[in-house]
Amino acid sequence: MVSRFAPYLQVHKNLHMAHKHNFYHLVLFTEGGGTHAIDFQSFLVRPWQIYFMIPGQVHSWSFEGHIDGYVINFSPAFFQSFLVEHDYLTRFPFFSGDVADEVIDLPAEIRENVKEVFEQMLAESAAPTRMGTDMVRVLMLQLFILVARLNPPKQQSQASAYGFTVLKNFQQLIEKNYRELRLPKDYAALLYITPNHLNALCNDLLGISAGELIRRRVALEAKRMLVNMDLTIAEIASNLSFADNSYFSKFFKKQVSLTPEEFRKQITQKNHENVNY
Repeated sequence: MVSRFAPYLQVHKNLHMAHKHNFYHLVLFTEGGGTHAIDFQSFLVRPWQIYFMIPGQVHSWSFEGHIDGYVINFSPAFFQSFLVEHDYLTRFPFFSGDVADEVIDLPAEIRENVKEVFEQMLAESAAPTRMGTDMVRVLMLQLFILVARLNPPKQQSQASAYGFTVLKNFQQLIEKNYRELRLPKDYAALLYITPNHLNALCNDLLGISAGELIRRRVALEAKRMLVNMDLTIAEIASNLSFADNSYFSKFFKKQVSLTPEEFRKQITQKNHENVNY
């Protein structure tokens, strides 16, 4: 789905509520202000700001003034039949799931180019023609490459390139296994390295231990699930493979400095404030 953002906002009036999608979601703002939060980190909305979200991330909005721009939603499968490399999108830093890489202010020199790509996608979507969907895919890849070129990767030594590759593989393994595997030694075995080596890499490249990286991912998923008011705390604990509700609450309190109940109450209060706002 490709659309201008103002009419999209008229149809989707509940964006002020914390929610998540099972598809990729990106927005380019050309007008308006306010704030938006992605995975519980807040950002100011500015014209010519583009943001990217991967499936499963939680976000919410609080807008000011007239809002417009462009929005794209697409499924994880949208490129899988089109590209030989099924994980090609992971090459782009803004699809890594790291919020710090997902919100980008476009410099003046590429704004018109980016806007033109969106306009071409709108035209292709409005009047479907032969191979039109493939043309939209090509235009989307053009957009991704244009934005990715804003911050080219730094030159790395062979040793540091190896370290970043191992770290990326570790993060991908966490994403697949965090519900069942909680110990660095489990992941080290899958990576064919020692736990000490894995821990040293994480400390050198991220400034935190391998265990802390795993715990942060579990805590993030717990926060995402707590947004869903239909799930009980016990159901969330079970879904995340905690032995009991008490153990889950202690883990969450240590990671977030709030109990699950307190965190959920905070989310409910923010949703209420955004509605009134």
